[in-house]
Amino acid sequence: MQKKLENLKKEILDQLNQAKDSAWLKNVEQKYFSRQGELSQVLKNIKDLSEDARKEAGQLANQMKQEVTERYNEVRNALEGSKNKSETIDPTLPGSDQNRGHLHPLSQTQKQLEDIFTSLGFSILDGPELESEYYNFEAINIPADHPARDMQDTFYVGEKDQPGKMNLVLRTHTSSVQVRSLEKYGAPLKGIIPGRVFRSEATDVRHEHTFLQMEGIIVDKNINFNHLKGLLELVGQKLYGPQTKLRLRPKFYPFVEPGANGEYTCFLCQGKGCKLCKHTGWLEIVGCGMIHPEVLRAGGINPDEYTGFAFGFGLNRLTMLQYGIDDIRLFNSGDLRFLEQF
Repeated sequence: MQKKLENLKKEILDQLNQAKDSAWLKNVEQKYFSRQGELSQVLKNIKDLSEDARKEAGQLANQMKQEVTERYNEVRNALEGSKNKSETIDPTLPGSDQNRGHLHPLSQTQKQLEDIFTSLGFSILDGPELESEYYNFEAINIPADHPARDMQDTFYVGEKDQPGKMNLVLRTHTSSVQVRSLEKYGAPLKGIIPGRVFRSEATDVRHEHTFLQMEGIIVDKNINFNHLKGLLELVGQKLYGPQTKLRLRPKFYPFVEPGANGEYTCFLCQGKGCKLCKHTGWLEIVGCGMIHPEVLRAGGINPDEYTGFAFGFGLNRLTMLQYGIDDIRLFNSGDLRFLEQF
């Protein structure tokens, strides 16, 4: 037994002396010092010896256990001290720069407009991006056989034109939320509808399949075109300065009657003509008009009692004009070289 204890002691000390990291020390602990370890098993076997041999072996075993345990503690403390020393932070060293992110330029434009409209008493409305054909087209006066359907290449989800099935589309405009909001809140109603829309477009510098719009509606009694013009003039002045003027020109939109294109004096040249406005002095910014009676009816509103107007901005276009961006595809590129400029 004495020889066995001496060999085990030498083996344990050799292993401890070779320990270079906590993983090695953990293996030594499990192999020798654990309940089922070799040292524990030798100590258990002492009870099976004769009385004289048991007394002698017990003294040697206790002495050996004390020596290897002390050595184990020394190695463990040395390794832990080395680890703590390597993890010490020197507070006198200069700190490293931390890059801070910021809002996407489109989000900045959206928040700027939201601040303007909420200060005028508008609520922020929302609706699903995956929309039914009914709300995306029929409810806003674009039936299946309407020529305006050809103007919007659409992403259909599921099977199209199957009897008894509700066809789903990725919404092509935020106008689909008009009827949903009227159904939910009724009239009077005053709100803006920001959000993503989708078109099955061949992408180029001016066209993208995913972009942002912001629509606004007011529905109440005795609302007329003068109210629409006055609101858009105010919004233009808040966006581009107090000298900004508004020009409205007739344009067809199926969900408004009459409809118009809203153009503001160019903020870069103040209406004198430049490259940005193509030397016209005007920037085409907003589509607008009086909400069509059929759209009001679809929302459960009596057009003989209530009238309203709607207007819409393309947030991508607004941002491109503001910062002189010449490729719409940059917004969805995720390129930090582009995004870090804003």
